[in-house]
Amino acid sequence: MKVLSFGEILLRLASPGYTKLFQKDSLDATFCGGEANVAVSLAILGQESSFITKVPNNDVGRAAINSMRYFGVNTSKVIYGGGRLGTYYLEKGASQRPSKVIYDRAYSSIALAEPEEFDWDVILDGVEWFHWTGINPALSQNVADICRQACVIAKKKGITVSCDLNYRGNLWSSAEAQETMTKLMPYVDVCVANEEDAEKVLGIKAADTDVENGKLDRNGYKDVALQICGKYGCKYVAITLRQSYSASRNGWSGMLYDATKGETYFSKTYDIQVVDRVGGGDSFTAGLIYALSNGLENEYAINFAVAASCLKHTMEGDYNRSTVLDIEKLISSGGNGRVQR
Repeated sequence: MKVLSFGEILLRLASPGYTKLFQKDSLDATFCGGEANVAVSLAILGQESSFITKVPNNDVGRAAINSMRYFGVNTSKVIYGGGRLGTYYLEKGASQRPSKVIYDRAYSSIALAEPEEFDWDVILDGVEWFHWTGINPALSQNVADICRQACVIAKKKGITVSCDLNYRGNLWSSAEAQETMTKLMPYVDVCVANEEDAEKVLGIKAADTDVENGKLDRNGYKDVALQICGKYGCKYVAITLRQSYSASRNGWSGMLYDATKGETYFSKTYDIQVVDRVGGGDSFTAGLIYALSNGLENEYAINFAVAASCLKHTMEGDYNRSTVLDIEKLISSGGNGRVQR
């Protein structure tokens, strides 16, 4: 199945290892972005994956796109020109010190892009699955308008539309997110969220759940999924469930609700020693898209998505380099981490 992801690709500047930002005189440079991460993961999983964005027509913009081409992502529809490449600074947390992200993405090429630059009728020709996230409309009103145009055309063409709500408090307020996202949600077939997204973006709160203290109640999340499907007509809602014991150790699982069947599926829970958690949600989304688009059963689909994301947490950088075989072996082994030889 042909999957097209739309969003911003960023330059990631991370302090080496687990040092504080600028504790050392260097930063590790890689490329990333919520939607770009999904596109790369899907390509590595063997999916026919494409990515569209706008980047500056310079060495930095081209290097960002080439980082995706390396993994087999089709970038032929990328637009070049204007603005700059967005950047973010990352300080990875450890133990009780949380990870920290500082954005520097104002006036980026994609944020300044004009709706008329994207001919979605042509761009979406032959596409079977279209993915975007709630980060896009947070960048500018122009990008929000571009997202809406894409969703309208995708629905007319019968394309499955997925959205990871991806609330970013550093980009906009909860009130702003709800004002914009509630108008885009009726176009979404598959909604992905984490512990706080449903509340911050849609105003729907899970009962008996305390994200800060790592307390999760499964029945509360079932109710959240029912409300999202009932209000916006989504066919699936997937929720990642993170228990943050510390920055270094997380409990990680997920839930999938199938509105057509009216059934809920919970995955195995992994106890993860975190190497780099940024991009973990994107790897979950990619795993879910892969599983659902390839017709895998719901219970296996949510376990596949969670296992894919579990492996990403053990890797430096935003891109998940796990293959289908890696993920299947994790599922079959139960996560014992034994040497394979």
